[in-house]
Amino acid sequence: MSSETAFKNRDRYIQLGIAISTLRKMRGLSQEQLAEKAGVSRSHISSIEAPGIARPFSLEVFFNIADALEIDPVDLLKASVFPDNILRKE
Repeated sequence: MSSETAFKNRDRYIQLGIAISTLRKMRGLSQEQLAEKAGVSRSHISSIEAPGIARPFSLEVFFNIADALEIDPVDLLKASVFPDNILRKE
């Protein structure tokens, strides 16, 4: 990944990490629980969610996290504001 691409997408990765963290907490999951459900390490989840840090990750990991959070990947990408049906999912 070139530094230009990394810089261009920096804010997107940060926003996605914040959305993952927010939804994880709303679902009542710890980082360890989400990591287990998504098949990644807790430290990987922690680095994705770290505020102000752009941590690129694969689509495979992204899809696994979306599945673990029981959200459509498209909705997770658009997660600046979650619709009520996502917020109320139990």
